[in-house]
Amino acid sequence: MGREEQIIRERIRKLNELKKIGINPYPSKYEKKQSVEECKKVPIGSKVKTAGRLMSRREIGKIAFSNLMDFSGKIQLVFQKGETPSKTFEFFKRYLDIGDIVGIEGKIIKTKTGEISILVQEVQLLAKNILPLPEKWHGLKNEEERLRKRYLEILTNPEVKEMFIKKDKFWNTIRNFLKKRGFIEVETPVLETCAGGANATPFKTHHNALDIDVYLRISMGELWQKKLMIAGFEKTFEIGRQFRNEGIDTEHLQDYTQMEFYWAYANKDDGMKLVKQMYREVAKEVLGTLKFKSRGYAVDLGKEWELYDYETTIEKYTKINIYSSTKEKIMKKLDELKIEYDPKQDKWILVDALWKYCRKKIGGPGFLINQPVEVSPLAKKNPKDPRKVERFQVIIAGSEMGNGYSELNDPFDQEERFNRQMELKKSGHEEAHEKDESFIEALKYGMPPTCGFGVSERFFACLMDKPIRECVIFPLVKPKKKR
Repeated sequence: MGREEQIIRERIRKLNELKKIGINPYPSKYEKKQSVEECKKVPIGSKVKTAGRLMSRREIGKIAFSNLMDFSGKIQLVFQKGETPSKTFEFFKRYLDIGDIVGIEGKIIKTKTGEISILVQEVQLLAKNILPLPEKWHGLKNEEERLRKRYLEILTNPEVKEMFIKKDKFWNTIRNFLKKRGFIEVETPVLETCAGGANATPFKTHHNALDIDVYLRISMGELWQKKLMIAGFEKTFEIGRQFRNEGIDTEHLQDYTQMEFYWAYANKDDGMKLVKQMYREVAKEVLGTLKFKSRGYAVDLGKEWELYDYETTIEKYTKINIYSSTKEKIMKKLDELKIEYDPKQDKWILVDALWKYCRKKIGGPGFLINQPVEVSPLAKKNPKDPRKVERFQVIIAGSEMGNGYSELNDPFDQEERFNRQMELKKSGHEEAHEKDESFIEALKYGMPPTCGFGVSERFFACLMDKPIRECVIFPLVKPKKKR
């Protein structure tokens, strides 16, 4: 029998013994009056009543020590013969283990070493731990197992817990930033009959009650929020989950959180100003600074943001002019740069692969502008150069960290763009945009000039300088194989 099995058997024995003597090892309530951190701040000698998990224990003759941890922090518990009631001391020694969740009553003392502690008077078992907790440096080394049991990593690694506290600040800062400026938070459908609002491969499922196939949304209600602009709303946003049935890498997941806002009577220039303010406020709240390192780049959001022209930036790094070069010349350059591509794809899909190569060389912060109309089916054309659109993408640390447009509100232009996307889909481009007839119909009622913008939790992963999967509290992992 292995050591872990012995520990489990011993804890089950204690559990059964507690039940026999009439003690419920899993009571339904405990009146916790102070958090651990609040206990540390009261005057010496004060009585406290708190609760948490035992993270250590050691006995030295007539005294025993344990660390109690709750969400706010850790505090030392002291069990001392002559000071702690003998019944309480014996209960601790006989029945309690590392990992148990307990309620504690006692008084605040300062030990000889100067450590603020609780001299325990009463202890109540609130949840018996059966499986031993992993040690921080020796357990959960396998990445899949670590992510599968994320609750244990959060429990034993304060840095991971702190990251998700920061993530709460990240989304709440965005929410509060927009609400202060008059934006209304809305909820749009997660199940759609037409997957619209982005170039992406959707998840497909079946709706039994209506007997129709539906898709999980690939955008944060882009076409729905534009319908709200048609309905008379002028500032809306949504924060929620969206789903794309594509590959996993350091920047991409299939199931992640996104925010999108739509702002009537505004254009890309207004959007860029607002987004720059928002990103600075987010970084300040989450990191406490506008300067950080991410993906090998030193980033300063406080400096002047640059503008990167799509055409000239690609030409700068590849010597390819995207408008005059043939598809064959672009493929030759992709071969030269060792970039994988599908030769059956449309020229503009290959051009975008060139851009993604160039993007990795740009630290930012800045905005990519003047993208070709062929890669932007929902953006308004640039009136000075109809080959290009009024689009802006946030570029930070070699990656796209947000995407916005002066939204296309000409229903006939939109229909023509959708038709072009459907041609691409027929030629094998799985991520081409679906044609949404209901959206074209809605546009014919008239949508005001509108700026739309979206940012996902990729920006949070950038601030943390971690792969996006690490920044999802419970990422999807394959089920553990049965023995």
